[in-house]
Amino acid sequence: MLVGLGGYPGQVRLFRCCWQLVRLIPLRVTAGGRGCSDGEGVEMSGHIKLWDAPLRLFHWLFAGAVIAAIVTGWIGGNLMPWHGRLGLLVLGLLVFRLVWGFIGSTYARWSRIFGATVGVKAYLQGNWREAGHNPLGAFSVLAMLLLVSFQVTSGLMATDDIAFQGPLYALISSETGSALSGLHRQAKWLLLVLIGMHIAAIIYYTMVMRRPLVRAMIKGRARREHPAQQDARGGSLLAAVLAIALAAACVWGAQSVGDWLKPEPAAAAPSLDW
Repeated sequence: MLVGLGGYPGQVRLFRCCWQLVRLIPLRVTAGGRGCSDGEGVEMSGHIKLWDAPLRLFHWLFAGAVIAAIVTGWIGGNLMPWHGRLGLLVLGLLVFRLVWGFIGSTYARWSRIFGATVGVKAYLQGNWREAGHNPLGAFSVLAMLLLVSFQVTSGLMATDDIAFQGPLYALISSETGSALSGLHRQAKWLLLVLIGMHIAAIIYYTMVMRRPLVRAMIKGRARREHPAQQDARGGSLLAAVLAIALAAACVWGAQSVGDWLKPEPAAAAPSLDW
C-alpha cells in the first residue's frame, strides 16, 4: 500500500499533510458555527449582547399597550376609560424610550438608529455590517414611534362628544379638539398598516433569512455576523431608574393638569323640602 509514496516514509508525509489541513479547519468555520475568523486571526464568538433588558421590557409593554389601546378604542363604550389609561401608559413608555435613546446601551441609542438611516445603499447592496437595526428597520422604528406619539398627543386633547375627554382637552378650543379627534380616529388605520408591515417583516426575516428577531428581543442576544460587531455597552440600572422616573413624572403631570383643568361640579340647588 502507498507504494507510490515510498512505503513507510510516504505514509508519514501523508499523515503530516493531513494534520496540517486539520489544523487549518477551525479558521474556516462560518459565523453559523461556534466561531469564525475574518482572515486575519480575529476570532468571533457566536453571539453578541444586542438588546438590553430595559429596552426589551419597553418593547413588549409598548406592543401590548398599543394593541390594547386600539382594541378598547375600537369597542368604545364602557372601555373608553381604559382606553384613556392605556394612552397614559403609552405616553410614559414613549418618554422612557426618548430618554433611553440618550442614556441606554449601544444599540438602543438614537445615534445608532439615525446613523442606520443613511446606510440604505450599503444595505441594499449587501454591504451592511452593523449590528442592531438595519436601515429599513430604523425607518420602521422611527415611523412607528412618531405615529404613536401623534396618537398619544391627539388623544390627550380628544373627545368623543359623549362621555370621554382627554386630560388636556380643556387647553384647546372645541373646534381644535374636534379636528384632533377626527385625525386620531383616522390615524389608527395607518397605525394598523405599520403594525402589519412590522409583523410581516419579522416573519420574513425569521422564515426566509433565518434571523430569529423575536428570540433576540426576548433573550437580548443575536448571532454575530461580522467581526466588527461588538457587545452592547452602557445602559446601567441607575440610567434605567432615571428614565422610568422621568416617564412617571410626565404621566403624572399630564394627569394632574387634566384634573386641575376640570370644571368644578355645579352646586346642588337648595332643597325646598321641609
